[in-house]
Amino acid sequence: MSDLLAILDRLIGFDTVSARPNRDLMAYVSDFLTTRGARVTAIAGKDPGKSGLVATIGPETAGGIALSAHTDVVPVEGQDWTPPAFALTREGGRLYGRGTTDMKGFVACMLGAADLAAQAPLRAPLTLVLSYDEEIGCVGIQEMRPALPALLGAPRLCIVGEPTEMAVATGHKGKIALRAVCSGEAGHSALAPNFVNALDLAADLVVAIRQLQVSLRQDGARDAAYAIPYSTAHVGLLSGGRALNIVPEHAELTFELRHLAADAPQQLLARIKAAADGITTHYGPAAAIRFETLTAYPGLDLAPDDAAVGLASRFAATGRLTKVAFGTEAGVFQEMGVPTIVCGPGSMSGQGHKPDEYIEISQLAACQAMLGRVVEDLRA
Repeated sequence: MSDLLAILDRLIGFDTVSARPNRDLMAYVSDFLTTRGARVTAIAGKDPGKSGLVATIGPETAGGIALSAHTDVVPVEGQDWTPPAFALTREGGRLYGRGTTDMKGFVACMLGAADLAAQAPLRAPLTLVLSYDEEIGCVGIQEMRPALPALLGAPRLCIVGEPTEMAVATGHKGKIALRAVCSGEAGHSALAPNFVNALDLAADLVVAIRQLQVSLRQDGARDAAYAIPYSTAHVGLLSGGRALNIVPEHAELTFELRHLAADAPQQLLARIKAAADGITTHYGPAAAIRFETLTAYPGLDLAPDDAAVGLASRFAATGRLTKVAFGTEAGVFQEMGVPTIVCGPGSMSGQGHKPDEYIEISQLAACQAMLGRVVEDLRA
């Protein structure tokens, strides 16, 4: 555990908020893995200073195990922190610092597992995948995706170590985030009825999205394993106008759809676009609504009797299955044909994205034990 805490201390010390580069953390991880004989491939991101990596220890064969995590964290600005955010602080059985739970605690356990694997002959490989910009919509893993199939090979299982309190998560909803750009006509507010107010278009579209949410709640697909058992439609941002005495010619709203596996996101979006067509028809030829996709990631949905779930449950040794409310990169791996579950230390609902974020040492110990069983399974 002391070695693990030393690794976590280094990881927390890197300020890898999504808006900033992660190059220094990746240099540390790459050096750590290279000195242990791992085959490390860096994957450059589109933004300068951003990168992911894939590292493999063991033979180049099928049947290995992949471990995956993101390296970025959410901002601390505007939050009231007691201990320093980017330094590991221990108080009793808790370790404080941004990312301890989400999800550098698991990254530290991954590196600990790599150290263990490097000391043993393996019959199948241990592969580590580290990404970036997950917190802003799984952007990094999508940029890495073209390079991943050749580097991953054909693992029996991928464990995405988002915090589940070490329960095996078999599902989460997918998400698509969009911007709706509403166009109208500028004019003097004294003559407002003569012009198309872009904010009126936006307001009517908000109503349509709310009506979709009512329909999904009342008549949509359901999965009782989720705290919110139906797909959701949510408007998060609305803006428009330049001055009170000018009819707005431009307005924007940003919204998201978090969808169950049974609800195809494009079908939900088609319903919103049909409503938008009705809105613009009502206001006439000067009205327009245009949609832009900002981010999207697939959901995850595995049957409880899936072989991957059984294998992961044996490694985790908790006997608990769950589905999580938050999105992860697991659906991307599943879409690539890699059997994938989510299981990691810490509590997202209790600690994720909050000030004074911490992880229980007991959770790290449980994760360390799980990955020890993974390495033992890979031994020759």
